[in-house]
Amino acid sequence: MNKKIVISILIQLILAGIYYYMFLPVLNPTCFSFWVYLMALIINFSVITTLMTVSSRELRVIEKLQDLPKLILLPMASIFVIITGIMLVNIIVSPIFNAKSYSQRITVDESGEFSKDIAEVDFKKVPLLDRDSTEKLGDRVMGQNSDYVSQFYVSDDYTQINYNDEILRVTTLEYDGLIKWISNRGEGIKGYITVNSVNGESKLVKLEKGLKYMKSAFFNDNLTRTIRFQYPFTPVGESMFEIDNEGNPYYITPTLSYTGVTNKTKVTGAIITDPITGKSKKYDMKDIPSWVDNVHPAYLVLEQVNHWGTYRDGFINSIFGQKNVVNTTEGYNYLALNDDIYLYTGITSVLSDESNLGFILTNLRTGETRYYDVAGAEEYSAMDSAEGQVQQMHYRSTFPLLINLNGKPTYLVSLKDNAGLVKMYGFVDVKDYQKVVVTDASLGITKAMENYLNSNSEEISSDLLNKKTITVKRITSAVIDSNTYYYIVDQDNQKYMVPLKVSNKLPFVGETDTLTIMYYKDADIIEITKID
Repeated sequence: MNKKIVISILIQLILAGIYYYMFLPVLNPTCFSFWVYLMALIINFSVITTLMTVSSRELRVIEKLQDLPKLILLPMASIFVIITGIMLVNIIVSPIFNAKSYSQRITVDESGEFSKDIAEVDFKKVPLLDRDSTEKLGDRVMGQNSDYVSQFYVSDDYTQINYNDEILRVTTLEYDGLIKWISNRGEGIKGYITVNSVNGESKLVKLEKGLKYMKSAFFNDNLTRTIRFQYPFTPVGESMFEIDNEGNPYYITPTLSYTGVTNKTKVTGAIITDPITGKSKKYDMKDIPSWVDNVHPAYLVLEQVNHWGTYRDGFINSIFGQKNVVNTTEGYNYLALNDDIYLYTGITSVLSDESNLGFILTNLRTGETRYYDVAGAEEYSAMDSAEGQVQQMHYRSTFPLLINLNGKPTYLVSLKDNAGLVKMYGFVDVKDYQKVVVTDASLGITKAMENYLNSNSEEISSDLLNKKTITVKRITSAVIDSNTYYYIVDQDNQKYMVPLKVSNKLPFVGETDTLTIMYYKDADIIEITKID
């Protein structure tokens, strides 16, 4: 074999390996990175082979396109065919010709009933802290560990998880540059951060064995490279950090499939990677362990739901008539339900008015999606309404959490000052965002809920209230913030509080009188909501 040809082949193989190591293309023809890699190899082949086989004199005399050697024309034609082919294939599989298929990318169950499917709110499982507050708490706990802060930084990839009935956001520490990686790679990163999304408790969890295969690591320790080398033919999404029920750290990486070339993405399963050992295991959707909370990326869920809402009645209708065309609202949030994490977002008209037609909940592990036909205020309208209650304070509202309060969908927001500190909690009626009550956060979320329920006591459904008959032992009254309240002690020494607006008969109630009362929950001082 000609010596020049052998050298040419060797150079091309070396460069192909370097390209693969650096850019990590998926060796799968449904992925655009595969075709980019192939085109790079074609260009590489053309340049090197031409330089090795065509003399410098021949190169100088080339003046017209038809004079180019076939070694250049053929690769150029190949690249043109590849690009044209990708465009044609993606047009053929696009919503223009496959609207129904796009609308069915995600299966949406529309038969649910909110008050039955969504349990009454348990504030021990409500993630009150948003991402910004979580990041501040994570940075604070990191700053308290001087031996870590000089070598690592806190990743902003906080993942919402349900950990043994605790609602946490978890994130890793990352190497602070190449030099810090070199000096620490032997032991790895011996810790991760957890922030309780309910009470704000933040911890730096220290590990006996360090995390070595990380996003910020270099060369073969890099997490993306580690996964790609183990599964070179599998398209994957962004890796998300989680911990199992014993607190062991793992990365969860969704596996994907495409129609056409990187088109109509679908989650097919997950790869679970141990960042301590670098070992991975691939799971189909049905086999993913129950402790995993995040498999379906939020952006992909929103994209699929938007296609469901846009293309249900065909592509032409989505452009012109737009009958029954709906989209998700701009923001989203997370809910913890049944030991899983759900993505919540509103569904609104394509005209983008200030009201929602309903909302969807998607289980981020299984992809199960339910739509609830509950018309009401769009989330940003509810946020504006809560901010309007304290406009003189210039507090800013977080994106609402959707909760079942008293059997009704209710928005819960936190109102934060310019420093990002939560100052107040606000409850807003989904169906009527003018019904809003805000309470100082220092009084606690339970008190904020009670204030809201008391302000709307006439709407509380009787079947959600406790009912009993009491005999009055003692009764007194007091005026608080221009409102009259009555305080009752019954024969069992149980204490009660009731505002005058509940019953105009209260001024005439005396000792030994019998009352049939209704109330929302037991407490040291029970707040009466109705008197029969």
